[in-house]
Amino acid sequence: MVSLQSSCFLNGPSLSVRSWGISPSLKGRRGDVVVRRVAVGPTGRQGDRNGSILTEAAAPVAPVTPVIDLNGAATVDGGVGDVHGEDSATEDQHVTPWAVSVASGYTLLRDPRHNKGLAFTERERDAHYLRGLLPPTVISQDVQVRKMINNMRQYQVPLQKYMAMMDLQERNEKLFYKMLIEHVEELLPVVYTPTVGEACQKYGSIFRQPQGLFISLNEKGKVLEVLRNWPERRIQVIVVTDGERILGLGDLGCQGMGIPVGKLSLYTALGGIRPSACLPVTIDVGTNNEELLKDEFYIGLRRKRATGQEYAELMHEFMAAVKQLYGEKVLIQFEDFANHNAFDLLAKYGSTHLVFNDDIQGTASVVLAGLLAAQKLVGKNLADQRYLFLGAGEAGTGIAELIALEISKQTNAPLEEARKKIWLVDSKGLIVRDRLSTLQHFKKPWAHEHEPVKELVDAIKAIKPTVLIGSSGAGRKFTKQVIEAMSSINERPIILALSNPTSQSECTAEDAYTWSQGCAIFASGSPFNPVEFEGKTFVPGQANNAYIFPGLGLGLIISGAIRVHDDMLLAASEALAAQVSEENFSKGLLYPPLNNIRKISAHIAANVAAKAYELGLATRLPQPENLVKYAESCMYSPNYRTYR
Repeated sequence: MVSLQSSCFLNGPSLSVRSWGISPSLKGRRGDVVVRRVAVGPTGRQGDRNGSILTEAAAPVAPVTPVIDLNGAATVDGGVGDVHGEDSATEDQHVTPWAVSVASGYTLLRDPRHNKGLAFTERERDAHYLRGLLPPTVISQDVQVRKMINNMRQYQVPLQKYMAMMDLQERNEKLFYKMLIEHVEELLPVVYTPTVGEACQKYGSIFRQPQGLFISLNEKGKVLEVLRNWPERRIQVIVVTDGERILGLGDLGCQGMGIPVGKLSLYTALGGIRPSACLPVTIDVGTNNEELLKDEFYIGLRRKRATGQEYAELMHEFMAAVKQLYGEKVLIQFEDFANHNAFDLLAKYGSTHLVFNDDIQGTASVVLAGLLAAQKLVGKNLADQRYLFLGAGEAGTGIAELIALEISKQTNAPLEEARKKIWLVDSKGLIVRDRLSTLQHFKKPWAHEHEPVKELVDAIKAIKPTVLIGSSGAGRKFTKQVIEAMSSINERPIILALSNPTSQSECTAEDAYTWSQGCAIFASGSPFNPVEFEGKTFVPGQANNAYIFPGLGLGLIISGAIRVHDDMLLAASEALAAQVSEENFSKGLLYPPLNNIRKISAHIAANVAAKAYELGLATRLPQPENLVKYAESCMYSPNYRTYR
C-alpha cells in the first residue's frame, strides 16, 4: 500500500512514494517504483478487495503499448484531465477499468470493514490522513448506534428500513452488526422475515451493488473461476439458493439473493461468525415467473427455469468447486429450494459435504425445541401427544421426522412406531395408506391406515390431535372452525402457525387466542404483537429459525465437524428448550427472548460441538474443556478496534 505524491501519476513513467506497511521486496530499495499499465484482476490475497495495477521494480521497465493513450496532451475530446481515456473513447472502443489500491484516508472511509465514521479518534485522524475528510467532532460507537436507531425509527415503510440497514452494512460493517445485536428484536423483522420477502420481490428495483456471488448457467464450466473472483479465501459458511421457493412467495429467480444475504447477516449478528467468512450465493437457472421475465428491472436470466440434467450438472459443479477451493469443513446451507430439489440435494451431498437445509432441518429443530418446552405447560411428554400438520412439504415432513426421532430416543421405540403419532394433511387431504402409490417419496413414511379425509377440520375431529402445526405456506387456513375444533378436544391446544411471511401465516396471534378463549399455546413463524383478551395479555412466541441455525453453524465450525448428523439437530433443540425460563413459561412463551440470543447461540453451539465430538465427526482436537466459554470466545465482536 502506498501514498501517492503526484496527482497525475498515470501520465508519467514512474512515481515517488512514501511507504508504510509496504511489501518486503521494496524495503531498503533505491529508485522509483514503476507503474505499469496492465489490466486489473484479483490478486488472490486475503482481504484484497481491489485488483492491483502497481508493479514494483527497481529500475524503469521497457515501455509497453497501452490500450489507450494516457498522454494528456494527446487527448482531444477528453482533455488533459481525461487520464482514463473514457471520455475520448467512442462507445464501441474498449477502455481499461483502471484501479489503484491506495492507503489514504478517503479510501479508508469507504472501506466498510474498517470505516468508523465520526468515531475515528484525533490520533487516528492524524495517522491515517483523515484531517479535513470528517467534521471535527469525535463521537463514540454507542452514540452512533443511538443516532442510527433513531433515524431508522423515522421510516414508516418496512422496505425503507431494510434499504437503510443494507446501506449501513455497505458503508460501516461493525456499526451495522452492533446495532443489529443491540436491537435484535426490533431489527430482525427488518433484515429478515417478513420484510426480506418484499425486498426479494422488488430486488431488481432496489439493487445497488452485489452483496454475494451470482452463478448462472452462463458460468457453467467456469464455476471454480467465478468462486475465485470473490475477494475472501477463508470462507466458513455459504448460504445458497436457486430462488425457486422464496419463503411462501414462490419462484423469484435471481432476486432470491436477499435470502442468503439476510441469513448470513444473522450468522454474524446472532452466531458470531465473522462477516468475511460468510459467502451468499444465488444459482441462477432461470425462472418460471412470467411477471419477472417481463419486468424490465429483473436482474436474472430471462429464460425458463432449467431442470433435469442441465440443473444437476451446474449444482454438482458448484458443490465440487466449493469443496476444492474452501475445503471439506465449509458449511453449505441450502435455502429456499423447491421440494423436489431440496430433498434430492440433501440426500445426494449429505454424505460427502458439510450440508444443512434450513427449511427442512432448521425449521424442524426450532419447532421441536418449542414442543420440548411446551411439555412443562401441558404436563405431557412428546410421546403422549398427537400431531397434525397442515402442509407436507420440506418444512412439514422435516419437522415430523425430527419429532419422531426425539420420541424414538425418549421411549426407545422403533422410529416407525414413533411416526404413527404424526399425521399430515396436504392439498389433497389427509395422507393415508390408500394414497401411497401417488405420493412423493418424502410423504410416504406418513401414510397411515385411515379412511380418506378431505378437509382439515374433519381431520381434527377424526385424529383428535393435541398439537396443530401449519407449514402450508397458505395464509389463514386455521379458520375459526379449526381453532374451535382444537379447543373442544384439548384444555390447552398447541397451535403453531409457521408459514412466512406474515401474509402467509395460517392464522394470527389474535385469531388463536380469541377463538380458543385464551386457552391456546401459540407460536408463529412471523412476529406478532402481544394480544389483550378478557383483561389478560398474551405474548405470542416466534418459532424463528434464527434461534437455531446461527448456533448450529458456530458449533460445527468450532468443532471442525465434517458432516451434519440428525443427533446434532436434536442437541440444538434440547439446548434451546433448556434456555426457556419459568418467567417465560408464566407468559405462555415457548421460546426465550431474542435479546439474549448470543448467549443462547453459545449454548446451542456447545451442545452441537459436544455431539460432534461424541460421534467422532469433529476434527479440531483436543476438545475444549468448557465448550460454552470456548464458543463465546470465538464470536465476532462488532466493537471498533483502535488503529495504529
